[in-house]
Amino acid sequence: MDNKKIKIKEIFTSIQGEGPYIGEKHLFVRTTKCNLNCSYCDTDFRCDENSKEYNYEEFFEELKSHDANVVSFTGGEPLLEADFLCEFLKRYKNRLNKKIYLETNGTHPEGLEKIIDYVDIIAADIKLKSATGQDFSLITFDDFMLVAQKKEVFAKIIFDENILDEEIEQSVSFAKKYGILLVLQPKMPISKDFYPYEIFEKFYKKYKNTRLIAQMHKFLDIR
Repeated sequence: MDNKKIKIKEIFTSIQGEGPYIGEKHLFVRTTKCNLNCSYCDTDFRCDENSKEYNYEEFFEELKSHDANVVSFTGGEPLLEADFLCEFLKRYKNRLNKKIYLETNGTHPEGLEKIIDYVDIIAADIKLKSATGQDFSLITFDDFMLVAQKKEVFAKIIFDENILDEEIEQSVSFAKKYGILLVLQPKMPISKDFYPYEIFEKFYKKYKNTRLIAQMHKFLDIR
C-alpha cells in the first residue's frame, strides 16, 4: 500500500491577493520547502508544531471539505513536492472538482513536467537581483516556460526602487518571447519616496501586456 505523505504548513481559505485573479476566493495550501532565500520573503513556510502530514486520502478529504472552487498550491516552493502532487492529482483531481492554481518560483521545470496535465493556472515569479539579493538568470526560466506555456501562465515581478533598467529590458524581452502577462508587484511596505507607477510606465512603453497590482490582502488586512 502506498503510504507516501506530504507535510503542509497550513491550509486556509481567503481571497487571492495577487495577480490577475485578485479578489477570487481560493483555498491556499502552503508547503514547507523552498530552494531560494529571497530577501523580501514575508512567508513563514517552515515546519513547526502546527504543521501536519497527510497521505493521499487524508489530503483529499481535507481539501474537499473547503468551499473554495480553486486550490492554490503555494509555499515555499510546491514543485519540491511534485512527486506527491502528481500522484495525488492523478487520483483525485476529478473528484475534487476544483481548479488547480500553482504559485512557483519557476526553477523546477522537471517538477512542473510531472504535474502539468493537472494544473490549470501557473503564477511564476521572475526574480530580480535588485529585489531578491540573489543572482537569478532568466536563461534558467526558459526550460520552465517551455512546459508552462501548455497551460494558462503569467509572470509576477516583485520590485522596489532599486530596479535596474537592464532588469526591465530583460524581463520585457522574456515576456515578449512567450507572449505572457507581466504582473508588477511593488515590494511591501512601499517606501515613502517610491512611486511604483513610474516603473510601470517604463515597462508599459516596452510591453503593453503589463499590469501593476499590489498585494490586496495586505491592504484589507486579511490573510
